[in-house]
Amino acid sequence: MEKQQQKNPPTGGNNKFPLGGPDRRWLYILLPFLLFLPFLTTMFTGGQQRASEISYTRFLNEVERGNVREVTISGFRVDATLDQPITNGPTIGDGRTVFTHVPSFGDTEIMETLRRRNVTVFTRPPQERVSFMALLMNLLPLFILVWIGFALFRNMRNQGKSIFSVGQNKAKLYEKTEKERTTFADVAGLHGAKEEIMEVVDFLKNPTRYQKIGAKTPKGVLLVGPPGTGKTLIARAIAGEADAPFYSMSGSDFMEMFVGVGASRVRSLFQDAKKRAPSIIFIDELDSVGRHRGAGLGGGHDEREQTLNQLLSELDGFEANETTIVVAATNRPDILDPALLRPGRFDRRITIDLPTVKDRVEILEVHGRNKPLAKDVDLEQIAKGTPGFSGADLQNLLNEAALLAARDNRETILARDVDEARDKVLLGLERKNLTMSTHERKIVAYHEAGHALTAAILPNTDPLLKVTIIPRENSLGVTQQVSAEEKYLYSREYLLDRIVMMLGGRAAEDLVFQSVTNGAESDFREATRLARKMVCDWGMSDRLGTFSSGGQRKNVFLGEEMSHAREYSEGTAHEIDGEIKALLAASYQRAKELLTKYRDKLEALTEALLEKEQLDAHEIGVILNGAGSDRTKRSDKSDSGSNGSDKPKTRKTTRSRNMPKEEE
Repeated sequence: MEKQQQKNPPTGGNNKFPLGGPDRRWLYILLPFLLFLPFLTTMFTGGQQRASEISYTRFLNEVERGNVREVTISGFRVDATLDQPITNGPTIGDGRTVFTHVPSFGDTEIMETLRRRNVTVFTRPPQERVSFMALLMNLLPLFILVWIGFALFRNMRNQGKSIFSVGQNKAKLYEKTEKERTTFADVAGLHGAKEEIMEVVDFLKNPTRYQKIGAKTPKGVLLVGPPGTGKTLIARAIAGEADAPFYSMSGSDFMEMFVGVGASRVRSLFQDAKKRAPSIIFIDELDSVGRHRGAGLGGGHDEREQTLNQLLSELDGFEANETTIVVAATNRPDILDPALLRPGRFDRRITIDLPTVKDRVEILEVHGRNKPLAKDVDLEQIAKGTPGFSGADLQNLLNEAALLAARDNRETILARDVDEARDKVLLGLERKNLTMSTHERKIVAYHEAGHALTAAILPNTDPLLKVTIIPRENSLGVTQQVSAEEKYLYSREYLLDRIVMMLGGRAAEDLVFQSVTNGAESDFREATRLARKMVCDWGMSDRLGTFSSGGQRKNVFLGEEMSHAREYSEGTAHEIDGEIKALLAASYQRAKELLTKYRDKLEALTEALLEKEQLDAHEIGVILNGAGSDRTKRSDKSDSGSNGSDKPKTRKTTRSRNMPKEEE
């Protein structure tokens, strides 16, 4: 990741420490000590002197007793050293050093008495100047209080300024660095998107090459795609590749509680970018500020609309903007305002879709190059077994596998770690504390065996990957399939066989137990959805033909349509329902006939599941033997007829105690 350097941090009252930054926190420990230092000094110095002071009468008595060895006279103060310590009265130390004061009217006999008792006398001039330490101890508290008051005043002044600077640019500025930066080489897959983006970056590096032939760079590039597909990663790569200043800001950063702040921040952002032109502005989550104006159940949002109006003006308003390129990312292009998407503002729309098998292999190689993968880890096989995974999902998959290996105190990641991590990501944690009765386990085993057997027998279904009856967070059993190659068109035969496979679990229960459970709800929901698509959208009904009755649903939350208007009559609706019911009934009957014909294989598969709880494709092929066992290894060959944009993405069937829908 690129090293980030924030050139224009926000000013104002965001500082937690009024006397300085976090590096000055030691002042908060030192200040109390300095405040109490004079009192401590007085306690350990002045207090000691008061404790060793004796009365003048006591001093004369000690002199008469011959207990005084020497004295030092300084003004009215007399310090004496005794031969024998004082044992009564307040003393300090060893009691041999005491002091007293001569009366202010004087004592003419003191010197004669000291001379008569052979006491050594030292004299010193009286102390007329105040010592530096005493002056420091008395003035230090005053200096500290003045300093604290000045610092608090300065902080309050900055907070007052922040009210007027709330509309300033809050974007982060990234400069190109030689170390720790993301480049296009770090972005796996997304070849088409990288080519389009590299053209924009090349324009910033070599503008004269395009200007010679009259070409103009796109003013705006909109990155569209599902979450986790790498939109922000592409933006970081732009920052690492471009020789231009790169401003990064989230769409939510424009919004504030103050009216007009968003528009002010847009103006400030583009002004700063134009000063350092040519430059790039990246706005993440554009939908948070670029939503359709005047839309929604509760009406429009005035502050958001003002921000959007200012953004539209900066992108392609009255003033020309030839040197600043805006790159924005969103996963909700359907709710963006049409004025934002027109040519001249966002000229280029780049769709970053879910990665293909080849892209997934490259992504796994990038995320796995710093992980100790064992030799049995086949990244290509993992990529084939993870259809519908985004780049973020694949990164999370390898990270979960690494955590599982570390949990077992191993230094390498095995293939079984990756397989278990995939089940964990798709189906949730394994419920080891779940206790099922023998009868319930048998029902689950027959249910999953029915799915697996119909999938192995039918000629147009995807090859089996694994069947398990190990209960997890979202299922009690799973039948997983994987396609050997990417599919974009699906034939009618494939879809019919898939519906039969979905209903194979309920058919097995009905055939064996002459009773049914609630575990097939997700199978029914997915089969009905697929049948309705075939009848209403894809023209795969013999009775209705090529008539399309699906219509286009509009977004209720944008205020476009409060209810879905049906575009066909009651008679047509009756025919549609009849066709769907007939299709499902025929598929269920077909599944039941297949399971009846291969009842021995159903029993063998169920017995193996009850014993091992999990079977892979090879084990299923060995058990089924001649009953289409080669179906566990091949891929579909006949795929044509349906629109790839509405392709079914399901690759496994699940059976849950709480009746969840199938994972897609």
